[in-house]
Amino acid sequence: MINYFNDYANLCFEKFGDRVKHWITFSNPWTHAKVWHSYNTTWRREQRGMVGISLTSGWGEPVDPHSQTDRDAAERYIQFHLGWFANPIYRGDYPEVMKNYVGKKSAQQGLGTSRLPTFSVQEKTYIKGTSDFLGIGHFTTRYVLQKKFPFLQVSSYHTDHDLAELVDPNWPAPGPKWLYSVPWGFRRLLNFIKTQYGNPLIYVTENGVSETLQCPQLCDEWRIQYLKGYINEILKDSLITHMEMVTEIVLPTVFTLCILISIVLLIFYLRNHS
Repeated sequence: MINYFNDYANLCFEKFGDRVKHWITFSNPWTHAKVWHSYNTTWRREQRGMVGISLTSGWGEPVDPHSQTDRDAAERYIQFHLGWFANPIYRGDYPEVMKNYVGKKSAQQGLGTSRLPTFSVQEKTYIKGTSDFLGIGHFTTRYVLQKKFPFLQVSSYHTDHDLAELVDPNWPAPGPKWLYSVPWGFRRLLNFIKTQYGNPLIYVTENGVSETLQCPQLCDEWRIQYLKGYINEILKDSLITHMEMVTEIVLPTVFTLCILISIVLLIFYLRNHS
């Protein structure tokens, strides 16, 4: 699989690299690293592009910020979501808490080795540092607390981290039931990335909310409020260095939305005056 994807990526670099300068790979550390090294060795000098990875993660907030147990659970939430893929690339290995919890659950199942793979020293060196930018997809936030799951002969990703997720019923839910509008969670996620991974170049690759109503006319207030809230959180002072990077993708997205709205309004105007 890794070699097939690398062949595909090299074909893309060959055919489109003179025009495409930002590439997003596969959300697997080893596959991503293979492609990054191929670009770095063969294509970067000529094409002067960038190769990154795009990862999606919510933010986990401890139910009780004064409780060490809840703070640890919130940390596990982030590490099991974002750290699973980002840690190997930026720090050279899977998160320690993930290795400990998956290893413990694997031992309870009677397995001789952890269900989480182990990187060799050479693999860690090969993977670490292989990203020119980090793409982030983020939509919502959860409150998190410790929850012990009963022993299961067949454990899973969802029971490995021993935590429960809650939502505040007062959070706006403009889209599907799982998607609550919690803008401050995005700011905290970006601050976490800045602290944990050395303030990398960030592009917001996924963010937004789906429709809740089928409207015969233009009615997009919920999406406007959602985007406004999230963009304003990113623009706060503590993330001003991030915004020098994030606006490269966020603001063009908003401008594109404005253009589309203008086109729709123009169509309505022309229909009414034809």
